[in-house]
Amino acid sequence: MNPKTIASLIDHSLLRPDATGGDIRRLCEEALNYGFFSVCVNPCHVGTAKEILRGSAVKVAAVIGFPLGVTLTEVKVYEAMNADLLGADELDVVINLGALKSGSRDIVRKELSEIIMVTRDLVHKTIIETCYLTDDEKKEAVETALQVGSEFIKTSTGFGRAGARLSDVRLIKRIVGEEAGIKAAGGIRTLREVLAFLDAGATRIGTSAGVTIIEELSGIKGV
Repeated sequence: MNPKTIASLIDHSLLRPDATGGDIRRLCEEALNYGFFSVCVNPCHVGTAKEILRGSAVKVAAVIGFPLGVTLTEVKVYEAMNADLLGADELDVVINLGALKSGSRDIVRKELSEIIMVTRDLVHKTIIETCYLTDDEKKEAVETALQVGSEFIKTSTGFGRAGARLSDVRLIKRIVGEEAGIKAAGGIRTLREVLAFLDAGATRIGTSAGVTIIEELSGIKGV
């Protein structure tokens, strides 16, 4: 794959709690320069990112219920609605892991359904945080997300005890087939890793190392 193709599959992410306005501007400028699919930011930065990227093809993705997924449903819905109002194009939503692991699949379904219902024009990526789930629980989480219309399944927040794993992407791919996209995220920092995840079935890559990855592929440093 050429650099432009790889870049078009990357959500260029900056989710650190200490990210400044200057950091967000730099993130957006890198996305414009390298042709990343989107920038992925915390909700408070959506308006800034949207303004910088206005008129470009680069999308803005906002994380919801991040990184733990355990805020109240009403809070997640409000957060999603406001991210939409501020200009977000996509939402990366963390599920309530405790509810899923307790057997309360209906809680997860209802929460995702309500978020999707009030932000119908956006793309929704359901973060299932695979490192905390058994294979059976991963299957439940993926099936629940598909049932309510989630367009993507995302492996990880990057804040859990482990990030994306090839085995999880393969498992998710077996479940979703062509019904939804798969976003691999969490700890992906090299071109070799990106290519391996794409080969396993990922259709989007979340990483904060997008610039390094594209420069590695291009053979260009310091651009």
